[in-house]
Amino acid sequence: MAIRRRTWRNVDGERVEGTWRHAFIRNGGDHFLTDLLIYADGMVDCWGLETLDGFAGKLASGWVATDLPEGARASAHHLASWKFAEPKSWLTPEMLLGEVRDDIDRLNGVPDSTGRCLAAVDVFRDAPTEANRNAVREAYEAIPEHLRRYALGDMDRKDFPLRVIVAGPEKQIELWGGSTVDVTDEMHASALEYFAEREQLRKRYETKTPADGPTEPVESSVLINQVVFPRGWPENPGTLVLRNEFPSPLVIGNRTYPTVAHAYWVLAVADEHRQAEILGAERPYDAQKLAEGSALRDDWPQVRVAVMTRLLRAKFQQHPEFAETLMATGATRLIYTEVGSAFWGEHGLEGRNWMGRLLELTRSELVAAKLDIAP
Repeated sequence: MAIRRRTWRNVDGERVEGTWRHAFIRNGGDHFLTDLLIYADGMVDCWGLETLDGFAGKLASGWVATDLPEGARASAHHLASWKFAEPKSWLTPEMLLGEVRDDIDRLNGVPDSTGRCLAAVDVFRDAPTEANRNAVREAYEAIPEHLRRYALGDMDRKDFPLRVIVAGPEKQIELWGGSTVDVTDEMHASALEYFAEREQLRKRYETKTPADGPTEPVESSVLINQVVFPRGWPENPGTLVLRNEFPSPLVIGNRTYPTVAHAYWVLAVADEHRQAEILGAERPYDAQKLAEGSALRDDWPQVRVAVMTRLLRAKFQQHPEFAETLMATGATRLIYTEVGSAFWGEHGLEGRNWMGRLLELTRSELVAAKLDIAP
């Protein structure tokens, strides 16, 4: 089966999603272990981009090798080389081509061969005609042969109920040991009931609410933009009060800091004289520039998240009006833009958004305290 790890390639500035799996390329009689890259636009990279038809030709020619001869030389580039001894390949060219087709379907978010077969079963259950049974049979046979037993995800029954539907009453099906059995009306009815129960389970699963709530925000994200106001902050700043540079005097120990940004940079630098300069800086921007030219405390990368967490807690505890603004964002994802820091902020497709995460944590603590359920 395909590994289904994700990759991508750039086509005219557009990202084309892909996946990859191991494969052998036979070149000049030698076999090279490589990565077969499969993309959503139907292109396959097997030491060169090919269409799906071109890839099928590479399989037919043995360039992409599924037959591994005894004693043939093989290598993994810059890793090892060896000769095959008693090789056994699990795939035929048809099987591998079927898997690649399924990969392309999944990358495009459409049903693969198994999904199409199960959809045909649903149609047959609603209208059990021989024409619809034939459609199930065709869809079943389109599943790569070695994957059919996994079609139902049931390792006890494997694909037995599916094969019963495909065959129909008074027909024979082969068991896994090689023997055959006649399909009775009772067996057929039992197979239909099996799929009816699967449908009920699927509907219950899709409507089931996780015990701990949703894994993703239930509303649109809130973007806390990095904005410069030469004439001062707007009269109604809205969520801009969540910015670290927004004026919000906070008392930590025996010091009062004009903003969270001032406090962060004062605590970051090791030199006491530079700390005083940063504390007195007119703007958060100036505070940061002073810190950039200074030596930071030892192990600052280890402690900075804890320090920022403490500062945010102090800010919103000491400024309840700002806390209300933060809590009003609900359960949304908070995206904190920060051009100069890929750690604290997010800019375009880059950034770890730690400030957004810590604001979400602080918001959760504030709501829990308001509900009197915090420890």
